[in-house]
Amino acid sequence: MDLSAAVWRKSSLSGDNGGQCVEVASNLPGAVAVRDSKDPDGPALFFTPAEWRSFVGGVKSGTFDRLV
Repeated sequence: MDLSAAVWRKSSLSGDNGGQCVEVASNLPGAVAVRDSKDPDGPALFFTPAEWRSFVGGVKSGTFDRLV
């Protein structure tokens, strides 16, 4: 997929210290792209908008929280 028109955004909770961050581009037709902010020329993962909404919903609801 051509990512030249992608508008990448990083979480506002991410710091500027080069930590473990991802960037998301949701302006692509029919896809949401995710990449490592430390490697912007590296590979990207692609999800359908429905898959991405489901993932984000799971994160917000705590589905992926580690059980101790």
